[in-house]
Amino acid sequence: MRKVAIYGKGGIGKSTTTQNTVAALAEMGKKVMVVGCDPKADSTRLLLHGLAQKSVLDTIREEGEDVELEDIRRAGFGDCMCVESGGPEPGVGCAGRGIITSINLLEQLGAYAESEALDYAFYDVLGDVVCGGFAMPIRQGKAQEIYIVCSGEMMAMYAANNICKGVRKFADSGGVRLGGLICNSRKVDNEKEMIEEFAKRLGTQMIHFVPRDNDVQRAEIRKMTVIDWSPQCTQADEYRQLARNIDGNDMFVVPQPMAIEDLEALLMDFGLLEGAGA
Repeated sequence: MRKVAIYGKGGIGKSTTTQNTVAALAEMGKKVMVVGCDPKADSTRLLLHGLAQKSVLDTIREEGEDVELEDIRRAGFGDCMCVESGGPEPGVGCAGRGIITSINLLEQLGAYAESEALDYAFYDVLGDVVCGGFAMPIRQGKAQEIYIVCSGEMMAMYAANNICKGVRKFADSGGVRLGGLICNSRKVDNEKEMIEEFAKRLGTQMIHFVPRDNDVQRAEIRKMTVIDWSPQCTQADEYRQLARNIDGNDMFVVPQPMAIEDLEALLMDFGLLEGAGA
């Protein structure tokens, strides 16, 4: 079983990318479990057609810790298994606690056992690596492969570089490796070339360039992945290619994060900071 965590700047499209990739892998016949690690508990809604899924933390709060695997896991598109970690009540406690509690409980309940015959476990992780809870998948070796969703926007690249620092920090203790960058295009000038160069500087690869397409939003309005909603459309093929690239990937590295000055210079080389007053 391959354990994959998807990181990236908040709002960059991690959940959408993860769910569409999982749908493509399921279509390929892979058995996948996706664990939402965002307190909003919206990492699986497209796979479940918008069905509200009770999170792990909500279940524990209401029923105690005497729960069964079926209480916190639901079958979604292509028979993938969906789990939402959830978070504490607003303004109370650390949201990262949900990830720790959720993964530990899934292990105790045998979700990763050989009898489950999982090919993949995906973790859709909130935002940047800013606290111990959200860093757990890489800190404690719960995930073996990291993919970072980014774009050609400055803050998305800054966040990706920051995440690489977290991967590097825990590479020895957790055994985690970076599998590549997923460019979720924002139609920035020279975006594909810039992310390819960014990946090269980090010592990794751009695993796939996902073009911007309104079919993604059309599918989301219908609470579906693109592959589920319109399997013949061009964007569905893009996610299929991303899934194939991940499935066949054998390049896993300890990244070399860039100094902020070098990252800004890279952005300037591609003209993004011209006229910005920087």
